[in-house]
Amino acid sequence: MTDQQQAPEESFISHLIELRARLVRAAIAVIAVTLALTPFMQQIFDLLSAPLLAALPTGSKLLATGVIAPFVVPLKVVLLVGFVIALPYVLYQAWAFVAPGLYQHEKRFALPILTSSFALFLLGMAFCYFFVFGVVFKAVAGFAPASVQVAPDIDAYFSFVLGMFLAFGATFEVPIVVVVLVRFGLVSVAKLKEIRPYMIVGAFVVAAIVTPPDVLSQLMLAIPLILLYEAGVFVARFVAPREKPADDEVTGSDAA
Repeated sequence: MTDQQQAPEESFISHLIELRARLVRAAIAVIAVTLALTPFMQQIFDLLSAPLLAALPTGSKLLATGVIAPFVVPLKVVLLVGFVIALPYVLYQAWAFVAPGLYQHEKRFALPILTSSFALFLLGMAFCYFFVFGVVFKAVAGFAPASVQVAPDIDAYFSFVLGMFLAFGATFEVPIVVVVLVRFGLVSVAKLKEIRPYMIVGAFVVAAIVTPPDVLSQLMLAIPLILLYEAGVFVARFVAPREKPADDEVTGSDAA
């Protein structure tokens, strides 16, 4: 095998080694933060369950139907919180791996997109926790008959909360997706405005799929989704690639 043939292979192997190292560092960061939060496992789960308990009658508690659920579910919550706290470092490792292969103008665009994506995802989770949960849980509890004691299972509650966090976190990423699509010329601002009616219908369809089957929670996902889409269209106007004037194209063709 010649030196020219060995060079690409060695480069590929070195990239794999670097990728493994950065994945290990990211995993260690998540595990370290999770372990640091483990002594506060009960308090963190109580904080997560506070919106539901606030909507239930005074003295209500969640149920643990599984044998090890009282330990496993709070541990899952701590792992989720640990991942969110360590996410900036995880994203830094991803950025450090791909940045050497980017051009300077790509780095200037990618870094703000990366940080904005993280901030918007956290904003979506915060909106869900501080606003959506309180409204939805009170509405659901209000429909319960007087003969029914509402005591959700903690495992089912965690699954519900995780799904809602992911749904609203992803929803708040819509402006980033719109800006990236426009910036790389995959779609134009005019086209985004043209498909606005379809997007509104799609927002309600998505909300109906990922939220509980009640109108209130669906509206609280669909409306922000529509508003964030409009915000993305507005910002995309400033990052859209400039089209060459027709006069320049004619001059270029004449010169040829």
